[in-house]
Amino acid sequence: MAASTEGANRSLQRFQAYLETLTFVQIDPRLRGKFGWSDIIQNTLIEASRTLERIEAIDSEDQKRWLRRMLLNNLKDEIDRFLTAARDVGRERSLEEAADESSFRLRDWLAAEESTPSGELIKQEERLRVLEAISQLPERQREALILQQYHGWTLAQIAEHLECTVNAVAGLHAHGLAKLRTLLADRE
Repeated sequence: MAASTEGANRSLQRFQAYLETLTFVQIDPRLRGKFGWSDIIQNTLIEASRTLERIEAIDSEDQKRWLRRMLLNNLKDEIDRFLTAARDVGRERSLEEAADESSFRLRDWLAAEESTPSGELIKQEERLRVLEAISQLPERQREALILQQYHGWTLAQIAEHLECTVNAVAGLHAHGLAKLRTLLADRE
């Protein structure tokens, strides 16, 4: 049994960077320390491993869709727990707002997943294509791009977060965008 669980975990680990990227896009970085996003990703992969046979029977895009939905639901549940937990509201007001914003992003993504009009479907496919490409970037480039593009952080804020200089962040951002363009062009 342990060997089959280990094999299932290895089979699903190829989705690790993809799920991390989705989490970074959806969750405000200030919340990452409030709950273990890596634990949520691991729990999602463990949950998926329980039905590995079913997952392996579907194509790669459907596998990603299924895992993405599981992760988004797990993230939403964790944010809801965070918002309802007893805490010092005055001290954590900005975190509560960040959680609300993250929760809205998750709801919008989940709603778009279920939407079937062709225009929304095309937008969703493009977002997924970009998400997949971002997940292939080196971690620091990925982080710099996500913080600026999805969370609206300035280069100075990103530099402070990554504990480096603004010039280093500008380099990460420029190299990340160049690599992203290449990855997206290769997929067309």
